[in-house]
Amino acid sequence: YYLLKQPDHYCSLRTTLSMAAKAYSAAKKIDQNTNPKNLLGVAVTASLATNYSKKGEHKFFIAIQTYKYSSSFSFTFLEKGKLTREEEELIVTDHIINAIAQSCKVQNQMLVESSSLEIKTVKAEKNWVKLVANKIDFVSSSNRIPELIFPGSFNPFHSGHNSMSELAEKKTGLGLAYEICIQNADKPPLSYHEIETTLDQFGHGQEWVLTKAGKFTDKAALFPNSVFIIGADTLTRILDEKFYLNREDMLNQLDLFNSHNINFLVFGRKIKSNFIDLDSVSIPEHIAKRFSGFGEEIFRDDISSTLIRKEQD
Repeated sequence: YYLLKQPDHYCSLRTTLSMAAKAYSAAKKIDQNTNPKNLLGVAVTASLATNYSKKGEHKFFIAIQTYKYSSSFSFTFLEKGKLTREEEELIVTDHIINAIAQSCKVQNQMLVESSSLEIKTVKAEKNWVKLVANKIDFVSSSNRIPELIFPGSFNPFHSGHNSMSELAEKKTGLGLAYEICIQNADKPPLSYHEIETTLDQFGHGQEWVLTKAGKFTDKAALFPNSVFIIGADTLTRILDEKFYLNREDMLNQLDLFNSHNINFLVFGRKIKSNFIDLDSVSIPEHIAKRFSGFGEEIFRDDISSTLIRKEQD
């Protein structure tokens, strides 16, 4: 998959934004001689007329990702079945050309006006741009260095996250910060739309930090002497040898948790039909004491962010 996993919906604004963000990231790798300010990523997803009647709307989404902003264009055809496939494709093409022209500040561009078109542009905060450009290591909502860190996509933030946060703060006595990694090897980078939407979920008094630390060994180096909140499913991935050169390499990298004084609070998670908690996972002896957990009798919440997203879209 282009997005490294099957999207929740193939034709959606969320999917299109992710595709554009990945396209921009790819453009920077392909053309390393061009200033990133002069590159852009473009993506489109569409559900158009075909040789059978569709249940859903005929629509399309276009996204543009640049150095300093993300733009989206959402369009729904008001009368399904009125236009042929070729006519709908021509409208999509016109809008793509117009969107690119606007981003390139081309004069006398093709004029596309429609009451069915919804346009949104999110301009990046200065520190977001610096983080993307690797000029700073993280962006924080406060001046306090986080000690209790809850990594996640929070897409969306839900009641399970809130309950886990409260239990972790009560157990440790530390103030919590939510960590959102905006780019790592397992997922497409976040667009500025997605960063804004994620951060807008957090209310007054809820601290957050943006990073590009995809691996927990990277997070450990960035925030030494910290406690990380993780699910048992994440723990199994941390201990999966396939993500390392070999077992010796895995054990050596995991020893960074000792050298950086990193501890973990592990919450049980439902994986397929089984509930997995800390006691279900075999942890290498040299780091075993750094993990403590909450049993199923204290916390269990099977709410799924994926299912919530599908309902939202």
